[in-house]
Amino acid sequence: MFIKRDPLAEATEMGCCGCFGFSFAKKPKKVVRPRVFGNYTSEESLLDQEMEVEDGEFDNGDDTGNGDDSDLQSPVRRSEEILNYRLQNSLICREVPVKETHKLVRSEDENGNKMINEYVREYKIGSGSYGKVVLYHSSVDGKYYAIKAFHKSHLLKLRVGPFETAMSDVLREVLIMKTLNHPNIVNLVEVIDDPTTDHFYMVLEYVEGKWVFEGAGPPGGLGESTSRKYFRDIICGLMYLHAHNVVHGDIKPDNLLVTASGTVKIGDFSVSQVVEDDNDELRRSPGTPVFTAPECCLGSCMTDVESSTYHGKAADTWAVGVTLYCMVLGRYPFLGDTLQDTYDKIVNNPLYLPDGMNPLLKDLIEGLLCKDPERRMTLEAVSEHAWVIGEGGPIPRYLCWCKRSSRSKEEVSNGSAVDLLA
Repeated sequence: MFIKRDPLAEATEMGCCGCFGFSFAKKPKKVVRPRVFGNYTSEESLLDQEMEVEDGEFDNGDDTGNGDDSDLQSPVRRSEEILNYRLQNSLICREVPVKETHKLVRSEDENGNKMINEYVREYKIGSGSYGKVVLYHSSVDGKYYAIKAFHKSHLLKLRVGPFETAMSDVLREVLIMKTLNHPNIVNLVEVIDDPTTDHFYMVLEYVEGKWVFEGAGPPGGLGESTSRKYFRDIICGLMYLHAHNVVHGDIKPDNLLVTASGTVKIGDFSVSQVVEDDNDELRRSPGTPVFTAPECCLGSCMTDVESSTYHGKAADTWAVGVTLYCMVLGRYPFLGDTLQDTYDKIVNNPLYLPDGMNPLLKDLIEGLLCKDPERRMTLEAVSEHAWVIGEGGPIPRYLCWCKRSSRSKEEVSNGSAVDLLA
């Protein structure tokens, strides 16, 4: 059964290179796509409609491989090597590690509600080509959790790149989230992977809020004040990711959740990659086309996408610029009637900003949406921009656990040295 899709929603989720995220719903028992805006009126479908995934069912993947990633030099292998090194050497930002459970018990509570281990099922809140997202509450602490549910056999059959299966993406997402802990990042609480079953679960904090776009509509978008508040959180979270050499790869409004208190949290790391030091040159084309940077579009238009490279952090920064443009103006800066037309406009069309826009905001958007990645604003410069600072002052610098831990070790070491000298 296909979900009836709005062309604008399809434009937002135009997939490329196997990027399929999850969409969370606003109301119980109903899959709701994130609201998007613009002047797109073409009747041509930009995507094949996404098939809704029912309980225990998955749409057919492209079964063109056996799941054996044999190329040890693939980007996936490289990311996994870096992540495993960090985890093995405690170079992570978590004081308390993600809980790992290798025993799955499927049962029912006294009311007949399905349970997995301690978690009692409420209702499905989203779906994607990899699996589904279901709301559960814990019978232990009473809290709500969003649980991503997968079938491992499906993930292993679904090819998403020359060297990758969907299982590669999911395992890399888990590894990345095991290293992260930040107030503007969705938190991974537990991983349930029973080797005797085909089921795999990611237990995530449940953000009981809304989408960045929800509740807004044309022609005014969210307005400057709300956009600035959300934007500051996005920049804070993304600076943290980049400082830890994580390239998100799919920054867009429907991967940005707003809590009930108004805090934005970045989610969905299914296409994220980890780089070493400042070498963020990547090959796999990221994310969603309308949020894709020009240098990535050039590669995406080629027959062999793997032959082109781009800088991941600069591409993330472009996507942040598109997101800000959408929040403020309620439409996309570059959107065509087809995938190729969209790429062409991103690469070739000039940026349009309305007359009368706040000069500071205009300067910021122009800096973020500079087509030349070498001249594009850096996140550090963005964080110090006058429009971003506004009346709230500079963006707070978050001292993460790994930095605090490192400082403590240095202080202890220095203290010991002084004692020895004394």
